[in-house]
Amino acid sequence: MSDNKQGFDTLALHAGYDPDPTITLGLGQGAPTGIPVYRTTPYKFKNTEHAANLFKLKELGNIYSRIMNPTNSILESRYAQLEGGHPLSGLAVSSGTNAIFYAIINLASEGDNIVAARALYGGTFTIEPSTIHTVQPITNALVKFVDAENPQNFVTAMDEYVLLVEYFIIAVSLVTYRLFSFFSYSKTRAFFCETVSNPALEICDLEEISGLAHENGVPLIADSTFSTPYLCKPFEFGVDIVVRPCNGEKVSSLTKWIGGHGACLGGIIVDKGEFNWGAGKHPLYDEPDTSYSGMRWGHDLPEELAPLAYILRARTVPLRNLGGCMSPDNAWMVIQGIETLSLRMERHCENSMKVARHLEAHPDVAWVRYPGLPSDPQHHKSQKYLKGTGEYKAYRNLKMTVPIINVVTITLIHYAGGPMVVFGIKSANAKETGQKFIDNLKLFSHVANVGDVRSLAIHPASTTHSQLSEDAQRNAGCPPDMIRLSIGIESIQDIIADLDQAISVANFLQHMEA
Repeated sequence: MSDNKQGFDTLALHAGYDPDPTITLGLGQGAPTGIPVYRTTPYKFKNTEHAANLFKLKELGNIYSRIMNPTNSILESRYAQLEGGHPLSGLAVSSGTNAIFYAIINLASEGDNIVAARALYGGTFTIEPSTIHTVQPITNALVKFVDAENPQNFVTAMDEYVLLVEYFIIAVSLVTYRLFSFFSYSKTRAFFCETVSNPALEICDLEEISGLAHENGVPLIADSTFSTPYLCKPFEFGVDIVVRPCNGEKVSSLTKWIGGHGACLGGIIVDKGEFNWGAGKHPLYDEPDTSYSGMRWGHDLPEELAPLAYILRARTVPLRNLGGCMSPDNAWMVIQGIETLSLRMERHCENSMKVARHLEAHPDVAWVRYPGLPSDPQHHKSQKYLKGTGEYKAYRNLKMTVPIINVVTITLIHYAGGPMVVFGIKSANAKETGQKFIDNLKLFSHVANVGDVRSLAIHPASTTHSQLSEDAQRNAGCPPDMIRLSIGIESIQDIIADLDQAISVANFLQHMEA
């Protein structure tokens, strides 16, 4: 974990990059305050010993841009510190889906499994509750999906095998006595969930799920795309690994609210650095790695690097061998977005709360889901995990000595999370009406993405979750009439006006066809 006590906004502007004015660039000394983009493939070594030490992990440094790049390193360090992690605990990759894939294959192999919440983004897994599906054809590891609203379901879904071992034989005269021992073990390697699910907006009880994971010797991996480290820091609730996409995919997404502009792809994995990978529960960390000089990742690293075992293996095995690296140009663009993350999230959340309240009172709206609403079933968890998702008011009374003014009441309104709203329109054919609503939006963009500064909308049942049956969609928290809104930072009156006119037109067209 990071010991950095600087505030969130200070880290967002300065973490990971300290310009060195003593280096010589161009005509002389003086380092740029703006972060450089290092468009290079290889790096020149100091000598043969230096090169050998880098490859043996005896020291850290740049080898090749498929594995590391100075611009990417600044992003990795800055984002890891925003999550509360070690400055070296981040790994940027080419997309959010790539981040999830690497996070899983970095701890599970053929025959292993993970237990995942069933309410996930449609592009993350093909969700079919109570069924086991192949998540990665390379390793043939499996995923078991459970209802995360009851955290105990994760433990129930873990497999357990009993191994009968004959460990001693005693021969007495002509009679042989065989002694047996029974050992139980599990091939479940991790739990996986989303902090706030897409699009159901279910909030996982991270503290409870991580506690159960640790009791059973496995880490909890959390995709925190919908919350960002500004609203929720999963490490504070026991999560071991955070993944986030930088684009329109969902995992460790940097290009959603983190980048904010929808102009680049990228994902990131951040390791808390406290899980014991050498405890015998993860063979990939206990057995010699033939792809890396027989390294036992949970045992053989130098003491100062041991807390980074997971992220170092992710960099030097999956990333090195599969090559899903992030370009330095994309890393640079994400960094620009990070600098204004807190400012944008406040406006996203403020606008989202106003939209949710407006839709809740709208006569043509059948239902609204937004964790910031007191009526929402996830509201109690939003108070704990999303800084209260929505608004809260704090009152402070100041007694004055001026006779005319005895008490001054200052009202502070803080909007702290919840940049997404989902709802359904009242209609005999709600699915078709929802599609007509999408087709008649003017300000909102109809795209398969979230987290842009611009307002976005989509009908999940016919797009992002269309590969699922209607029953599977409902089990994933995605009913056929659901409309997903990613609320931008435009003027709120314009956002609401666009929603109202689209609802009106959709209902009119539906009535005309009836």
